[in-house]
Amino acid sequence: MPVHVSIHDVSPRWAEEVDLALEMAHTVGVKPALLVVPDFHGKAPLLASPSYCARLRALQADGHEIYLHGFFHKSREHGDEAEGEGRPRGLSWLFAQKVVSGGEAEFSDVTKEEAVDRLNKGELTLREAGLTIDGFVAPAWSMPAWLLPMLRERKYAFTEDHTHVYSPKGGTSKASLVLNFASRSPARLLSTVAYCRAARPARRLLPTRIAIHPGDMKVALLRNEVADLLAWGRGDYVARGTDLLA
Repeated sequence: MPVHVSIHDVSPRWAEEVDLALEMAHTVGVKPALLVVPDFHGKAPLLASPSYCARLRALQADGHEIYLHGFFHKSREHGDEAEGEGRPRGLSWLFAQKVVSGGEAEFSDVTKEEAVDRLNKGELTLREAGLTIDGFVAPAWSMPAWLLPMLRERKYAFTEDHTHVYSPKGGTSKASLVLNFASRSPARLLSTVAYCRAARPARRLLPTRIAIHPGDMKVALLRNEVADLLAWGRGDYVARGTDLLA
């Protein structure tokens, strides 16, 4: 089955780590999709780094897809209890912010109105950086049910969550395996390493995604695991996320 590689959290904040991940991917002949955050945690505005924008333009010209990856990649500040239609509550909010992510599931902590605003601003930022947007991926793969129709209205060709890949524009989806690591704690690190090793046989049944995060590059064990995963995927790599839907 096809295998697609992506690098998450692409931002001037993680320039060195992203370059290392790119080097590892290029070693096996892969050009990963780049999931670009317009202003990572509100502290790394993309447009304030013209040289990094130029770097991304060069990578896209060389065949790397560019996906919009939220806007801040961060949930709201503690004490900000904004109300509005669509904002998740209760167990769904807790799961997205405390289990799936460490307070980074941005689109599971916004109202529909806020989501529209962040999509508008994110799209504008990437366009002003000279980039073409090939898809959208919500931070932490956390998408409220109302987000997919919103992406369909905007004619996005590709998005994904924990279990599926989608073509919002085409109205199609397919179950998909995703392999990625978490480095927030030793327990999460070891459990995700064990999962990624155990889940590999599912590649025979499901289109598979290898998702690399900048934090992986800061831990020797995870760098080795990423390199091993990239070597394991040889022979089945596809260039575009939409190829997983074929």
